[in-house]
Amino acid sequence: MTTNTTHSNAANELDTLTTVYMDAGTIFSGKPSGRTIRGYSVPCSFTPHVDPDYLFHDSMREIVVWLLSGTEEKADPLYIFGPTGSGKTSLVRQLAARLNYPVFDVTGHGRLEFPDLAGHLSVQNGNMVYQHGPLALAMRYGGIFLLNEADLLDPATATGLNGVFDGGPLCIPENGGEIIHPHPMFRFVATANTNGASDESGLYQGTLRQNIALMDRFWLCEVGYPAPETENMLLERIASDIPQEIRETMVSFAGEVRRLFMGESEKQKYGETIDVTFSTRTLIRWATLTRRFQPLARQGIQPVGYALDRALGFRASRETRAMLHELAQRMFPAAGEL
Repeated sequence: MTTNTTHSNAANELDTLTTVYMDAGTIFSGKPSGRTIRGYSVPCSFTPHVDPDYLFHDSMREIVVWLLSGTEEKADPLYIFGPTGSGKTSLVRQLAARLNYPVFDVTGHGRLEFPDLAGHLSVQNGNMVYQHGPLALAMRYGGIFLLNEADLLDPATATGLNGVFDGGPLCIPENGGEIIHPHPMFRFVATANTNGASDESGLYQGTLRQNIALMDRFWLCEVGYPAPETENMLLERIASDIPQEIRETMVSFAGEVRRLFMGESEKQKYGETIDVTFSTRTLIRWATLTRRFQPLARQGIQPVGYALDRALGFRASRETRAMLHELAQRMFPAAGEL
């Protein structure tokens, strides 16, 4: 199948999307709320898959309220910021999955240019053909454009989006001056580790201070790490054969590592920090590997510590890995067998 045919099939599929009204409470909590939210009748190939084990973050409520906007008025772009591994992107994708929303995502970096978002000309079978980029597709067909790591963008590139943020059309001179007016279902989401005012902590190298006029256009939402109760429930779902005490200690351990990473732990001395942190995804991997490595306990190897290296420790510096194991030995004194 040629690239041109692939793009044609995608356009045909997106053209058939039909909007429907859903009960927001039923969709996200299983309890009818009487408040409706617009989505699509069926998913498409651009719709994220539903993760049945996913537990929604408390910040989900803010984003649902944001999604509800735009029914009668223009929806502002949304800027979600928070520490690495807090689940910013997965939160958006799982909300979209429940609403059958197509998602077109791009990861920002210093060399990203506007044509990477809008589209570009390419040669196909000896002819010049314009291929619409993710932003153009989201605007035309009514999808979510998800810009990850937005604070890594060159501010000049990001400022080029101001017209789109203000509800204006996307003009594509390279395609004969094509004008794409925003679909009523079009939504723009940016995620980042900083709030756009640069990084004061020194944890996120490469982030850039964004233009104040650009940031003034965003609806802001801060996402922190999930509450311990949420992660305890998640581990109970996926690793119920691990004793509750061990699961709860794993969640506590992850929380302490996060505090060490952000410089907020009472155990830190002389400003020391560590170079890795615990995402919920890493926590799940740690629990899963602990179960798989349980037979090693018969050989005198502690499965919890062994799995910790494979889930996180091996990508840390030598000093950080030593700190992780020292902390694990204090928190898991008798976790050799589950």
